Amino acid sequence: MRGVRWRRVAGQFGRSIAVWAVSTLTMLALAAVLPDFRLQSADGDSATRIAITAGCGAGAFGVLSAVVWPLLVRLLLLVPALVLGLLVFFLNGSLLLLALRINPSGHGEAAPETAVIVAAVMSAVASATGAALAVRDDEAYRRRLHRLAARRRRSDPPCPSTPGLVFVQLDGVGHDVLLDAVRKGLMPTVARWLSTGDGVRSTGDGIRPTGDRSNGDGIRPTGELRTVDGIQSADDLPNVDGIRSTGDSPPPTHRLTPWRTDWSSQTGASQLGILHGSTFDVPAFRWYEKDRGEVMVCNRPTSAAELQRRAILRTGSGGLLTVDGASRGNLFSGGAGEQALVLSIAARRRGRENRSRAGYFAYFSDPANAVRTALSFVAEVAREIGQSVRARIRGQRPRVSRGGLYPLVRAFATVVERDVVVAAVMGDMLAGRTAVYADLVAYDEVAHHSGPCSRDAGKVLQRLDRCLALLERVAEHAPRPYRVVVLSDHGQSPGETFRSRYGLTLADLVRAGCGLHVPRRAERTRSGAEARAAVRAALRRPVEEKGEQQRPARRSEPIVLASGNLGLVSFPDVPHRMTKEEIDARHPALLTTLANHPGVGFVLVASEEHDGVVLGPHGAEIPLAKLDDQPGPLARFGPGAADAVCRTHSFPHTADIMVNSAFDPADGEVLAFEEQIGSHGGLGGAQSQPFLLSPLELSAPAAGEAELTGAERVHRVLRRWLDELNGPQVPLTDDTEDGDTEAGDPAPAAPEPGDTEPRGTEDERAA
Repeated sequence: MRGVRWRRVAGQFGRSIAVWAVSTLTMLALAAVLPDFRLQSADGDSATRIAITAGCGAGAFGVLSAVVWPLLVRLLLLVPALVLGLLVFFLNGSLLLLALRINPSGHGEAAPETAVIVAAVMSAVASATGAALAVRDDEAYRRRLHRLAARRRRSDPPCPSTPGLVFVQLDGVGHDVLLDAVRKGLMPTVARWLSTGDGVRSTGDGIRPTGDRSNGDGIRPTGELRTVDGIQSADDLPNVDGIRSTGDSPPPTHRLTPWRTDWSSQTGASQLGILHGSTFDVPAFRWYEKDRGEVMVCNRPTSAAELQRRAILRTGSGGLLTVDGASRGNLFSGGAGEQALVLSIAARRRGRENRSRAGYFAYFSDPANAVRTALSFVAEVAREIGQSVRARIRGQRPRVSRGGLYPLVRAFATVVERDVVVAAVMGDMLAGRTAVYADLVAYDEVAHHSGPCSRDAGKVLQRLDRCLALLERVAEHAPRPYRVVVLSDHGQSPGETFRSRYGLTLADLVRAGCGLHVPRRAERTRSGAEARAAVRAALRRPVEEKGEQQRPARRSEPIVLASGNLGLVSFPDVPHRMTKEEIDARHPALLTTLANHPGVGFVLVASEEHDGVVLGPHGAEIPLAKLDDQPGPLARFGPGAADAVCRTHSFPHTADIMVNSAFDPADGEVLAFEEQIGSHGGLGGAQSQPFLLSPLELSAPAAGEAELTGAERVHRVLRRWLDELNGPQVPLTDDTEDGDTEAGDPAPAAPEPGDTEPRGTEDERAA
């Protein structure tokens, strides 16, 4: 044992010397290249003296980075994350200037702006050198993880021996997209969980053979599977939607289960249902509430806090994570005691109970992490600009604008948010927490602008798969066993935007149907002209002549909001939800204009005669009670569409008019009312079919049911698994449909107005 201990000490000492030596050489090289960075006096010094100066400077910088940097980051914990990321370089440069000042030789000096560059390069090189040496010494890597775990357990109570659960949400990744990524070899970790074979072959259906290492989009498979080059045979994967494992391969470790969302197929509703067990009265990503006179937006801190409060009151439960849980990067807390980057607590005053930014400290306290992430951020911005230019040069269609701040938003989602959340989850596992739920939003953000099946989105899936592999490896060193569950909150459906196809927005079409003024560009479109003509005919006025100015009618200015391919129209001057009869009396041509437009799939409105009706083209008008026998325009949206529409109709804050865009079952495309070529939020295509990837040790998710439907049902499945592994958790009230119940847990504090910490890169952004 003593010999082993000495070898460990010697190995650690050797790695430290190697990192110091590489840092010294880096400093010498930078001094030779940068004119404002000197390691010698004005009169010149010998090579030995310069080398000693570089060595002392590199050593002092390394010590300061290890000792002073964590204190600086803790002092700046209240600084917004994006600002902290920009300060990383300047703080690092300040440490270098301090290191040169305390250098015994006294000859080193650098201009402030040069010090920033030198410090960034030295930190990156030192980090890369240390990581390379640690990778070569697997025992050192394992010891480092054990040290981190032991350090966390010193102040924590003894860790239970029962397995914990880690839930990783891959935001926006649909069931079919995941399978396609596995077939193309983009996600070897998931492929191994589903098949674990040395050879995976395919014979057709668009799946590439072994010899062709391209997936058709120029993406080469990467990862840990030595001979997986796509899929070589449909017989070589587990029996999941046509994927089966080979006879000589180890058995699969996970099962893949699709589930179906509600009508509102977006993160706000799905994650609220998964974490808090209720999606009631969340009709869309954004909607207008007449009783409060406010537009609710799911990724707005005050709205998220209010939605979480309502869900807790309705279910009588604090959430999925109330027992020793951690919530990372989510819209809602799930009742977790440990929270970082959680939007619903960002609207409250910061205090000990509000640690929404603690994850940033945990990550940026290491200067190497900070510099590496900052450099990766810059590289991702450059990558997005390059990909956008390439798409424009190639004339790619459909295409949306990717300029402005979007490159920064994408880089934050795919680099900063991902790195910080994964680091926080690793810390939770090493601390032995019982339940952890984390949201990785990278794919969803990129797919909105590049397309859900694009090359750009595929590369993001590759990087997310590496994150799963890292968490799997960390689980081997955690103080308790862990089961990793991967799931998504919704998918995405491709298609061009409503505006690009018809030349006007949904708001323009609604205003035209109401006889209100619309922009000149909308007036000139065929849809705008038809809407104006319908208004004139309904009001028995002559058809508008060319050049005639339309008179604006100010009695009712509608509020038109978009959530992907779902549109919501509300009339704020009417305190209740308007019926079809009331809308027809006020705007005779509006509902006809919407229902008959080729870009609209169907329209839902309340009705005095039938409670509610679904309107479609050619005068189709189906009462909700008859949708099972006469689905009408809902037929092409598949099974479950009628139930989803009827449930949303029952919500108190459903809009006066609910508009779902057209859907083409042949190619799965929808028309987004927002500027997105990969959209979600309504019915139609892959957006309504996310997935649940669970270990085989856990009970089957559907448990005898034909289909897993709704985020509330997924919540019950996850809670059941926690009960199976760790005993009964906080009881869940069964009253989720018939009304509010008494809350068993205190509701969160009321949101403080004006405190609007951004969530960073939640996939859907407020209008």
